[in-house]
Amino acid sequence: MNKSFQIGNKMIGEGAPALIVAEISANHNQDYNRALEIVHAAKEAGADAVKLQTYTADTITIDCDDECFQINEGTIWDGTTLYKLYQEAYTPWEWQPKLMEEANKLGLECFSSPFDFTSVDFLEQMKVPAYKIASYEINDIPLIRKIAKLHKPMIFATGIAYPEDIERALSVCKEEGNEDIVLLKCVSSYPTPYEAVNLRVIPTLAKTYDCIAGISDHTMGTIVSAGAIPLGAKMVEKHLTLRRADGGPDSAFSMEPEEFKQMVSEIRILEKALGSSEYVLTDTQKLEHEGSRSLFVVKDIQEGEILTPENIRSIRPGNGLHTMYYEQVLGKKAKHFLKKGTPLAWELID
Repeated sequence: MNKSFQIGNKMIGEGAPALIVAEISANHNQDYNRALEIVHAAKEAGADAVKLQTYTADTITIDCDDECFQINEGTIWDGTTLYKLYQEAYTPWEWQPKLMEEANKLGLECFSSPFDFTSVDFLEQMKVPAYKIASYEINDIPLIRKIAKLHKPMIFATGIAYPEDIERALSVCKEEGNEDIVLLKCVSSYPTPYEAVNLRVIPTLAKTYDCIAGISDHTMGTIVSAGAIPLGAKMVEKHLTLRRADGGPDSAFSMEPEEFKQMVSEIRILEKALGSSEYVLTDTQKLEHEGSRSLFVVKDIQEGEILTPENIRSIRPGNGLHTMYYEQVLGKKAKHFLKKGTPLAWELID
């Protein structure tokens, strides 16, 4: 798999900062102007991209009240059916080209999660730069193959994926010659309890599948997303809303703009602080090293007088002989008068 590539105008992978994605999902609450506001909020908060979801209730499931279509799994959506949930949550398709155009004007990339063949065809007309495969679709091999053939970057959420699901999906991508892949550590629990996150899986994904890894984070707060960065996350995806109090299917686990901005700031600080794994001193450290300890004359010494622990000491700064010579110089004589405060040097010793 490729270790770096472009998503639109943004580089992702080795040598690039983490790509931070604001997931709009259902947080528009069926209000186009609110969707536009979220796009602008994403830009102001420091996101690199916004993500949509392209489906209708009819393209993702069927209108059926049978037990297997009921949501009763301890989620925030319990008590309704899949069809009714998606009727409320879907993003009208006629909005999506306009939202992408607005995002691009702001310098944001915009891509989407398709859920069937018709949504892929629609997104191709929009010329999206990448495709996200939702975790519940990671076993939809025909869908994955159709998208892989487009040779655009593919981002897989792994929330419900067994290893064999990931391997099968990636093998399809390889068969179609598509190696621009991102795997996102994800937990399909909304919101996700911290103890269920297992951030250490991020480097495992990168190593096991030889690809770029990141996180799709459904926890509350900024700490998990920021904490993914030192573990190698090259993409961070978080749901963004204007205010959780406004309600909506995804509002309970979505970030507000101020929180998103804080997260971006923390991620960028961490990226700077991580720096290089090579142990070398910075120019500042090299300069500061001169302030470390060395051997000094701490009491006036007459010519021919013996150097003793009373008149020679290891003190700051570092202008004198290295302290490793302390035992070696004790007992030797001063060549001439040495004033208190003189940095000790070999030429001063007989």
